[in-house]
Amino acid sequence: METTPLGFPIETVLVFIGIALAAIFIDLYAHRKDSVLSLKSAVLWSLFWVAAALVFGGYLYIHHGQSVASLYITGYVLEKALSVDNLFVMMAIFSWFAVPDAYRHRLLYWGIIGAIVFRAIFVVIGTGLLVLGPWVEMLFAAIVAFTGVMMLRSGGDDDEIEDYSSHFAYRLAKKMFPSYPKLAGNRFLLNQKELDTELAKPENADLVGKIGKGMFYATPLFLCVVVIELSDVMFAFDSVPAVIAVSREPLIVYSAMMFAILGLRTLYFVLEAMKQYLVHLEKAIIALLFFIAAKLALNASGHLFGHGYSIDPTTSLYIVLGMLALGVLASLIWPEKEESDSESVS
Repeated sequence: METTPLGFPIETVLVFIGIALAAIFIDLYAHRKDSVLSLKSAVLWSLFWVAAALVFGGYLYIHHGQSVASLYITGYVLEKALSVDNLFVMMAIFSWFAVPDAYRHRLLYWGIIGAIVFRAIFVVIGTGLLVLGPWVEMLFAAIVAFTGVMMLRSGGDDDEIEDYSSHFAYRLAKKMFPSYPKLAGNRFLLNQKELDTELAKPENADLVGKIGKGMFYATPLFLCVVVIELSDVMFAFDSVPAVIAVSREPLIVYSAMMFAILGLRTLYFVLEAMKQYLVHLEKAIIALLFFIAAKLALNASGHLFGHGYSIDPTTSLYIVLGMLALGVLASLIWPEKEESDSESVS
């Protein structure tokens, strides 16, 4: 059977594209209106995306064997876990921009579009760099370990919301477009006629004459999505080397990442509701990063020194799932103590 540059037959590539596009179409049709997503609906749609990922995993198992399927599932679970911390950052971004709940699904959609593009670029670059030798793997190991260290150092700052007015993407967008400081429905950009309509409203009289001239005017939703897109570029620096540690096959890496990312829109609303209960999940994610860094270093040192030690795909999958399960279990057994009660007493 003829293979593609991605290392798999064209039929496998088409199956991946077909399942992904069908799932995207179903999701977009179901969420075509701006509305608040309930927790029940978010859970069901998250399960829908997990099912879509498992369908492709089942295809890989039947046509390419258990080892390939294990690599894919491990990469999928790892990317999903790393994305949890990214979603917490998005929660902070939405809070700072005061984005209404009804519009968050729309912004997440555009954020995921950017993630699909950026991950494709980074996967091609990352897997291509690996041909230069094991020292590249050592570099990737250092990047992943550094991410774990930075997460450890910032562990106590989760409740502090960053001032995104100093964010590079925010300042760049405001230089490109004059900004209109209020929401205008779900619009990202306003033309001059639309801006005049907004300024004609009595509640916006104080803004007349205070907005610069331009062809288009950025709303807070546009500024927010620009910050999300650039933040995702930084996320890709961490997650792509981590998933590449699981497999060097571009299709395995990219398909695992894509199915994990495509389910993030609905997973966001699940995590938003359950964030206060998953207090130890970040510790499990940090432990995962150090495990992946060690796995990369072990692979690289094996090529350099020929020691013959390695971690097989099935064992890697069990370790990844086990660490995440321990993080969830620890959150249930040792929930975060309420500090407000003690403060009120004092």
